[in-house]
Amino acid sequence: MAAAGSAGPEPMPSYAQLVQRGWGSALAAARGCADCGWGLARRGLAEHAHLAPPELLLLALGALGWTVLRSAATSRLFRPLAKRCRLQPRDAAKMPESAWKFLFYLGAWSYSTYLLFGTDYPFFHDPPSVFYDWKTGMAVPRDIAVAYLLQGSFYGHSIYATLYLDAWRKDSVVMLVHHVVTLVLIVSSYAFRYHKVGILVLFLHDISDVQLEFTKLNVYFKSRGGAHHRLHALAADLGCLSFCLSWFWFRLYWFPLKVLYATSYCSLRSVPDIPFYFFFNVLLLLLTLMNLYWFLYIVAFAAKVLTGQVRELKDVREYDTAEAPSPKPRKADPQHRLPKGQRCRCRNEGCAIEQEQKRETVSSNNEQNYEKTREARNPTYALSEGPTGKARSYGTDGRSTGGLSLIS
Repeated sequence: MAAAGSAGPEPMPSYAQLVQRGWGSALAAARGCADCGWGLARRGLAEHAHLAPPELLLLALGALGWTVLRSAATSRLFRPLAKRCRLQPRDAAKMPESAWKFLFYLGAWSYSTYLLFGTDYPFFHDPPSVFYDWKTGMAVPRDIAVAYLLQGSFYGHSIYATLYLDAWRKDSVVMLVHHVVTLVLIVSSYAFRYHKVGILVLFLHDISDVQLEFTKLNVYFKSRGGAHHRLHALAADLGCLSFCLSWFWFRLYWFPLKVLYATSYCSLRSVPDIPFYFFFNVLLLLLTLMNLYWFLYIVAFAAKVLTGQVRELKDVREYDTAEAPSPKPRKADPQHRLPKGQRCRCRNEGCAIEQEQKRETVSSNNEQNYEKTREARNPTYALSEGPTGKARSYGTDGRSTGGLSLIS
């Protein structure tokens, strides 16, 4: 199939061509599949999937390693840095998560950029070439295998981190689905040797995460030390603008027109009986739908800025402190545990009981006001509190009777 690319890269299609050709190829593949079902899937796994148990073990150890490294970096680097820079308490609590993600995605995207533009791989400029010369069990180049190990283990860690380490947001359930889909895509594309298109997918997605975490970090640092820092404010504004533009350009323009076009249409031209065609295209389409879902958050934020409802940058996915739920709160110190049946709201700051204390204070004040109001409306109900806190009554001469009496 090398001759297929000898005439030069194929022009990138339009959205209409993607839908027309991709849908047509999918329908033709469905009609031509006479024995589709679990039997064909089992045969395809046995014949085409190549994933050794030591590779899975290395992936699991990598996920554990990312978790340990994050814990160490948070306690020894990120939190001391937030304290030294005198960040606001709310910002200091969220800064370690953003710093950790920023460093990883910056390194991962830089490495993907090197693979696509610093080597001889033509995948970005000629996406259909990802299926040229595809063979079952073909060798995975070591530089691409390294990228797969780093990314696959990180997304394994990210599933745990979303549940137990990261702040719970309005889109956290969708984020969990995203991490699971991404991990399945990484592992299965490596096993079926679709690693070439996998590198292109990772490159087109990681850049948005770099810009998102960069923007959030500058938002946290612009008010450090009780002063406003214009440089961080400017960097946050520019980062927000570039994030919005890159999200559309990389994830909603290049990703469908380069990746989905190659996997749904060009793959069948190069390999007519390519295994698990529908499985991979359905997962990639689901990834596209999630990109559209998050793009709605971006549009909503832009609309609030244009209408003057928002004057400062804010992650619209985050809950307010008083309303933030948490599916599985972390264990807290005994003196800070909430009563049974109540939830911890700020997992990244421990089990916060401030809101419960406020409710108890308000309830106590309401009870006192109620007693005063009742005495004012009914003077014959002479009830007061003694030194021991017990109810005492008074006779007509003003002396205490030592008990509770209703004077009629």
